[in-house]
Order: sequence, then structure tokens, then C-alpha cells
Amino acid sequence: MAVIVVAVVVVLVALGVWIKSRRNRRLLEEHTITPDGLHTLLTSSQEVLIFDVRQPLDLLADSEIILGAKRLDPEEVMENPSLIPKEKEAVVYCTCPSDETARRILHQALRLNFLRVRFLRGGLAAWKAKGYPVEPYTKPFHLDTLG
Repeated sequence: MAVIVVAVVVVLVALGVWIKSRRNRRLLEEHTITPDGLHTLLTSSQEVLIFDVRQPLDLLADSEIILGAKRLDPEEVMENPSLIPKEKEAVVYCTCPSDETARRILHQALRLNFLRVRFLRGGLAAWKAKGYPVEPYTKPFHLDTLG
């Protein structure tokens, strides 16, 4: 009898994890935009704000930014999500593997009901691969250092 109870609990836990994973994946897809989709928005009359949320070392390695984007330090955004206006269409991007930083910021924004925020799938690399415009980033920024 105990084996059956344990098996049922394991199945229920696995089912719960699967359902949560599917829900997260679906929510993530709803808040994703491709480079082509962003380019279409930018060339239309719709207002969209673009935020470069790369880590400082990533910005140092590639000092180009999507034309018209504003740079935000990702740690500052995590501490103060209101740096991204809640009432406007916004797109965040980075250069991390799997868009890790942009996804982290997106999840934080969604937890706080910022429903008009999306992340750029493939980040800056995907944008540049399509030949879309970038500009040099020349503003000073702080490199985090340990100790």
C-alpha cells in the first residue's frame, strides 16, 4: 500500500512540474518577439521602447546597440523594474546564451504584471544577423568588479 501511495505522489508531483513548465513556456512564447517582428514594429507608427540589458562585460566586448535602444544595467532593472515603463510596449534584449538576462528581466516584469514587455529572441546577434541597424554605444558605463 505504501508503494502505491508513493507512486501516486511521484506521479502527481511530476504532473505538476510538467503543467508548470508548459504554462511557463506558453507565457514566454507570448512575450517573445523575433528580429523581423521588432523591425516591423519599429518601421510602423507604433511606439515601442527598446532596452539593452546586457551585462557590462558583454557590452564592453560588443559596443554596438540597436538603433534607438536605451541601455539599462540588468541588476538595476531587477532591483527597480519601474525603469521599464509599465504602460508602454517594451522589448528587452541581451547577448547571453539562450537570452538568459533578458528572460530573467522578463520573468520579473511579468511577476509584477508588466504585461507589455517582450524579449528579443536571439538578442543582438539575431538582430545584426538580419542586417538591421545598430549604432555605436559611446556612453560611459560601470564595470562591476569583485572585491
